[in-house]
Amino acid sequence: MNGDPDLLIGGEWIHASDGGLRQIVNPADGSVVASVDEATTEDARRAVAAARATFDEGAWAATPVAERAALLLRIADLLERDKEQIAHLETLDTGKTLVESRIDIDDVVSVFRYYGGLVAVQADRVVDVGDPTVISRVVREPIGVCVLIAPWNYPLLQMSWKIAPALGAGCTMVAKPSEVTPLSTIAFVRLAEEAGVPSGVLNLVQGSGAVLGSALTDNSDVDFISFTGGLATGRIISEVAAEHVTKVAVELGGKNPHIVFADADWESSVDQVLTGVFLHSGQVCSAGTRLIIEESIADDFVAELVRRAELIRVGNGMDAASETGPLVSEQHRAKVEAYVELGISEGAKLVTGGVRPSDPALAAGSFFLPTIFDNCDRSMRIVQEETFGPILTVERFVTEAEAIRLGNDTEYGLAGGVRTTDPARGERMVRALRHGTIWLNDFGYYTAAAEWGGFKKSGNGRELGPTGLTEYQEIKHIWHNTAPKPAEWFKGV
Repeated sequence: MNGDPDLLIGGEWIHASDGGLRQIVNPADGSVVASVDEATTEDARRAVAAARATFDEGAWAATPVAERAALLLRIADLLERDKEQIAHLETLDTGKTLVESRIDIDDVVSVFRYYGGLVAVQADRVVDVGDPTVISRVVREPIGVCVLIAPWNYPLLQMSWKIAPALGAGCTMVAKPSEVTPLSTIAFVRLAEEAGVPSGVLNLVQGSGAVLGSALTDNSDVDFISFTGGLATGRIISEVAAEHVTKVAVELGGKNPHIVFADADWESSVDQVLTGVFLHSGQVCSAGTRLIIEESIADDFVAELVRRAELIRVGNGMDAASETGPLVSEQHRAKVEAYVELGISEGAKLVTGGVRPSDPALAAGSFFLPTIFDNCDRSMRIVQEETFGPILTVERFVTEAEAIRLGNDTEYGLAGGVRTTDPARGERMVRALRHGTIWLNDFGYYTAAAEWGGFKKSGNGRELGPTGLTEYQEIKHIWHNTAPKPAEWFKGV
């Protein structure tokens, strides 16, 4: 950024080998906020080779666990120091409100502190084999070279879910943020260097996945790929990696139900249905885009949602008065607009939104109004497909069994919410729904200590929690005979 090289390969900050640059655009007003180096295929291959050489040299993997834990905690401290600067970059890049960006950086800090604590206490397992002369241990070792590919909606947060456990496990890595929103990750990698990440351990390239993808994923030097993004790309990565039998963890989005029973607390339900779908203008993989509501309260509930949705203050994320920002780009807004037209053509009832805001002050940005469709059903593509924008669809149910059927009637399985004041019903619902995270009388919250990931086409593998560290580790069994003697299986006669 600002003329400085933006690619980190083998401990050296360099420019793209062909001099290529990408302009980074503020989606709130269309202005260019930075130009960053755009890596070539050769740059990406060099980054993987640097990570491979560093891992094979062995010093980082052999670094005492206490030192790796201390590094993660130093990174957390520096993130706290630079929180305002990085949050500012995140808002310029994504368009989200500055309040959201600050919360994101706080969450990144929590992730590094969590893994700093976890790696410090993770212990080997001793297995009793019934022979006092044998010590049988199960140990964890770093998986090796990791390729970490993060999406544009939560650029640094979702990259931190990958980098923190990878560093803690003793892996080396190549990080590739989305080419649309790379600024906070570039700033973070510089910060990680300051914290003491050794040369060659953390490598950074940015650029189009269409250009860099093959060099990063179709590569026998890579031991593990962690990808967060769209289903189509995740399928391609999984297929390519299978040729090398490379381990892959993919989180591929969701079409998440938010189920509201008639006995649910009214005020919190209305509030959290709105927040669940319209936070960050719906550009959230776990957004509650499907309202599934009991028929007896549906009309009044939807009417109140419409009233409040029309009061949401859409604006520049830097404006303290804004409650939600723009979509990430003009191209993405066009995709959301196409879904609105599709919903209308499918027979859904557009009850609010569906258009760009009329305020002339917002005309240069990629803004779109909160949108609600009523009278929806599972035959509609706007109910089936991830629109990744501020679009809520409304489906209705009469019985609990019907609510479960609707909630599970999706090819995805990332997250879902249930709202009821009946504890027994709540427990039945959370156990019956086939999604990786279920919120009961809440929505959208997570903790670094609990696993995150999805069922079905939402992906495989998990991030966060102890399992999020295990993804970056190989399990080895060591059988140590302390009193060796001949087995005498073959007698020699």
